[in-house]
Amino acid sequence: MEAGTVDSGPVQVLDVSGPAYRRAFELFLAGTDEKPLTHARLSEVVAGLEHRRVLLDVGAGEGRTTAHLARHFERTVAVEPSAAMREKLRSACPEALVLPEPIDRAQPPEPADLVHLSHVLYYVPAAEWLPMVGRVLGWTAPGGTLLVVLQNPESPCMRMAAHFTGVRYDLRPLADGLREREPAHEYALETLGLHYRTDRLDEAVDVAEFMVNVADLAAMDPLPDRGELTAYVRHHFARPDGGYVIGHTQDMLTVRRARTAG
Repeated sequence: MEAGTVDSGPVQVLDVSGPAYRRAFELFLAGTDEKPLTHARLSEVVAGLEHRRVLLDVGAGEGRTTAHLARHFERTVAVEPSAAMREKLRSACPEALVLPEPIDRAQPPEPADLVHLSHVLYYVPAAEWLPMVGRVLGWTAPGGTLLVVLQNPESPCMRMAAHFTGVRYDLRPLADGLREREPAHEYALETLGLHYRTDRLDEAVDVAEFMVNVADLAAMDPLPDRGELTAYVRHHFARPDGGYVIGHTQDMLTVRRARTAG
């Protein structure tokens, strides 16, 4: 019996500072290949940089990826407005300068050779993406690189989120808008195929619940039904040989800033 699966009632709205979010996030991390695959790709990006003086991680979270990147740079600056996340971030990256302000008020002390903006735009209204990312691009040193990471809109994870919430994220309009506004820079959009795997239905449903916790979930009435989410997981993610696999392909937008203005 796959104990622990709740088959009725609304899905939980997860508070990022609460224990339910932490448990779901740890379940996700334990079953996904995201960190090894993304870290390997990020290491390739770092190897191609002209300079590795300053890393700026915007929305650094608990700092696992920040710590992976920081070892390649002379100095590290992290922007993280969540007090709960900052506590873990400081433990993961004790040498980093941590800025507690939100992005629209943060003032990094110097341009960065790599600016990393990963899984932050979910919490920003789409109409504000272009001006916000334009501001972050301004923190990138001439010849440096900005990386923006987000779920691919056609990934199984995002199709599930769209099915239950109507929300789907897409970096392509942002890339087009940046290219139109600042054509001197170099732009590239790539995908990374990532997967979460588990042998247990209850864990797969808990992670699916974590995945459908879009920023506006708390305002939805009614909330998605957990029983329907369980049925969706069984139908779409069960493997013939047992277990469950949820694809969560990510997009990575790379912007290499021009060495000189104009």
